[in-house]
Amino acid sequence: MTDRRQDLEEKIAFLQRHIEQQDRAFLELSKEVAALSARLARTEAKVTAQANEADSGPPADERPPHW
Repeated sequence: MTDRRQDLEEKIAFLQRHIEQQDRAFLELSKEVAALSARLARTEAKVTAQANEADSGPPADERPPHW
């Protein structure tokens, strides 16, 4: 019976270690996703601002300076 108990204790120890490793990996991935989400939001804001600037070009009745 002690062999079986030792086997179970080893399996539990292995599973506990595995869970701790997964928790660390999920935390790292969560941080990376948050950073990428923030970066995407900044990029979208920049692209939107550039598009708005392009749309607000010179008025249609104003001739370009080279004409």
